[in-house]
Amino acid sequence: MRKAVLTASTALCGLFAMTSPALAQDGESESARRPAAQVAEIVVTAQRREETAQSVPIAISAISGAELDARGVTSTLQVVQYIPNMIGMNNTGLGSSNTYYIRGIGSTESIATFDPPVGTYVDDVYISRQGANNFSTFDIDRIEVLRGPQGTLFGRNTTGGAVSVHMAQPEFDSIGGFIEGGYGTYEAKTLRGSINVPLSPTFAAKVSAYWQDSDGYVKNTTTGDRLNDIDGWGARLALRGELSDSVRWSAGYTHIVDESENILNFDCDPADPSECSGRYASSGYTEASSDVFRDLGVTGDKADYGQHSKSVTDLITSKFSVDVAEEATVEFITGYLRQNMEYGLDFYDGRSAPSIANPYPAVGGYPHGGFTILGDIWTDQISQEVKINGSLFDGFLDYVVGGFYMKEKNNTNTADIFGLSSSFALLLDDKVLKNSTESLAGYAQFDANVTDRLKLTAGIRYTDETKKVGVTDLRESCFAGGPACLNNGNLQAAGIPLQQKTKIWTPRFAINYQINPDVLLYASATKGFKSGGWASRATRPGEFLPFGPERVWSYEAGIKSEWFNRMLRANLTVYWMDISDLQTPAGFVRDDGSIAFLTRNFADYRNKGVEAEFVLVPTPGLNLHLTAGYQDDKYIIDRDAPVADEYGVLSVAAQQAECLAGVTSRCGVGIVTDSGAISTPVRTPDWTLAMGGSYEIPMGDLSLVPSVDATWRSAMEVQSANRTIYYDADTGTGTYEASGNRYVVGSHAKAQWMLNAGVALNGPDNQWQLSVNCQNCTNEVYAESYLGYSYINPPRTIMGKLRYNF
Repeated sequence: MRKAVLTASTALCGLFAMTSPALAQDGESESARRPAAQVAEIVVTAQRREETAQSVPIAISAISGAELDARGVTSTLQVVQYIPNMIGMNNTGLGSSNTYYIRGIGSTESIATFDPPVGTYVDDVYISRQGANNFSTFDIDRIEVLRGPQGTLFGRNTTGGAVSVHMAQPEFDSIGGFIEGGYGTYEAKTLRGSINVPLSPTFAAKVSAYWQDSDGYVKNTTTGDRLNDIDGWGARLALRGELSDSVRWSAGYTHIVDESENILNFDCDPADPSECSGRYASSGYTEASSDVFRDLGVTGDKADYGQHSKSVTDLITSKFSVDVAEEATVEFITGYLRQNMEYGLDFYDGRSAPSIANPYPAVGGYPHGGFTILGDIWTDQISQEVKINGSLFDGFLDYVVGGFYMKEKNNTNTADIFGLSSSFALLLDDKVLKNSTESLAGYAQFDANVTDRLKLTAGIRYTDETKKVGVTDLRESCFAGGPACLNNGNLQAAGIPLQQKTKIWTPRFAINYQINPDVLLYASATKGFKSGGWASRATRPGEFLPFGPERVWSYEAGIKSEWFNRMLRANLTVYWMDISDLQTPAGFVRDDGSIAFLTRNFADYRNKGVEAEFVLVPTPGLNLHLTAGYQDDKYIIDRDAPVADEYGVLSVAAQQAECLAGVTSRCGVGIVTDSGAISTPVRTPDWTLAMGGSYEIPMGDLSLVPSVDATWRSAMEVQSANRTIYYDADTGTGTYEASGNRYVVGSHAKAQWMLNAGVALNGPDNQWQLSVNCQNCTNEVYAESYLGYSYINPPRTIMGKLRYNF
């Protein structure tokens, strides 16, 4: 760690000694004209006010909508590859759901009693659920990724950071827009379009839409279905007006239907392992609806679901701004979100899961699936924020003061089915889960401009939130109750609370020093927290356990700099982060072969690292970028903790001791590995690296723009207990020992390169564009998640597009 920081710091210091930076240009928007061979500036709102990204004392990566198009990015998930120390993937089964890990902090859980530790925001409106956060980039101005806790200005559930999506706003000047069509691998077809219409000199509207469809890249060799398609569509109406010299309003309504999937698949056909020319599945669970689940006693609409995933999102945002004084502006930010998710997902490919005794289960083709979860989920969320931005004492003191209120209600109707053969399955649970969150917060941040170069910052946020939960067991055998039924009475009898309250202060302190207009030094200390919840994927009352909030203190220092008249941008961040009571979701296989989900505040956690970002424009038309991240993390175990908690769950220290004493049921569970060691934290590769560039080649009135991006990360683990099964050819059975044995399935994900590339031909004055882009050009395969089987990344895709601007 120390060597990595020293190397990066020495490089920047050497550059500083070699040359004196030119004066920075005045703040300008991405769309404004700028001198050739200069790095573009992006205006961000990371501190809840407009500032250039280089002037913000926060580790932030901002990518403009134009740059997203140039790199062939079509969803927020694809942005992750360009951010140091950030890992992202689709959640298991759900193509609409992204899982983000920043500096080791993230969660793969999408059920509503869990909150993600990386917050998602759209036009400053918080999106509470990560079940449908994989937004298509069809009308985006920029995406900001804030690394590290943002507990003061953004608030709850940002212990890892925040992904802030800012949609394109209408313009007053002229009618304009674009239309674009694309065709690619797996019969993928896309349409995108947008039109901007000024309705008066100070009021405009913008309508944008997209549609996409594909056959799916997975072939189910049992049913003949094509799986993991990217079907969906969306539309957005945006309004913007300057109602007077001091009053501004902008609003948007977005409707998105996403039927994309991330269903378990393999790079070789399970029915014919010698066939490895595509992606395959073998489950007997079909996309078409049937009565196989209703025959088991499953209730409601979900009983007829075929294997699929679908989410419908309606989002309304509004921002009303009033200049109440020459140096003070009040903003009213209102948001309403309604989401519905329905899915039927087989996590075991229509058979049993690999085990030590049977590392290669035979194809079963079970019509119920091997381990299937059915879900019908509704979310309603309303939020209101009022904030004041201003300046006092002739600019000596800048401030942001505000209040925030959010109320969320969720209705989750799910059933778990465990297939035992092609003709027999068990209904493990069928329940309705209702939970709500009400959160009230007030915050303030003050920046004292002590001199023209020195600024001191202090901020504080107080949050008061209440969470409630209730559950009803829908199984016929539980109509009259019973100790094994999931209902409020049995939970209360087990001492499980149905309500949790959290009241917490989260401060922030920072100092930044502007060496000259192009070099900023800063240091900060920030506290954040993530809400508690319940392990509501339980199929038994004793597993429906609560877990408390996790809290984080992060200490960060950095330099932001531009050199050679803004030809080069070089930013460096070092950080140290301590988390107490880390929430750790742990999926593991029970003795009967079904999956259990357990989440507890198993341990504390520490992550320290360094991040570097470079952008270079050495000559007009040539844009190069490089980002690198290093992190060193570990769980911290309380060796003096009681043997068991009030629910009988062993402490990690006690569990590890029993595992090492030969109690095998204590091994490979939670954060204790099969060998009895404390596991490596998940999705935290030591190193992440991204590099690439584009070059605009003039060709008369035309221009040709080739681009290439390469990313690399070191090896990592993707499951909390680090369980990986290998095949021992000498015994013909499975083993947890890697040495000399063949990898079968599991937590270990090897080091990986990924290559994306594209080429675009632009017409005169960029009126039209013909482009071809490939993602995962070399068709690499690696594990992203492990839940009985390994979930692997999507294969190579190629898309050609034709765009016309008007």
